[in-house]
Amino acid sequence: MEPMDEKKLRALQMLEPPGLGKGPAVLAKLWNLLLITAALISLPICFYSASKTYLFEGLLGLSTIDSYFYSGIVAIFSVHGVLVLFVYMAWNDGIQQWQEASKLA
Repeated sequence: MEPMDEKKLRALQMLEPPGLGKGPAVLAKLWNLLLITAALISLPICFYSASKTYLFEGLLGLSTIDSYFYSGIVAIFSVHGVLVLFVYMAWNDGIQQWQEASKLA
């Protein structure tokens, strides 16, 4: 039988997420996640304010209530755009990991 310390070490190694030892790769993924988070927070607010003030009330001359409604739709589309970008980035990262794993096998 193995000593208890080696069993604990093996159990901890099995629980470790894959790719955790790759420092720059993890930092790049974390940076991408932070950028996506910042975009999800800031872009809808910016698009909402800009489209309400400059596009719908200024350029098109809509009423305040109508401009609230349409600028909300613009903000929703911006959120969906950021989410599509996140899925695209995650998909490409998964494909790269799959290709690297298939080269090693």
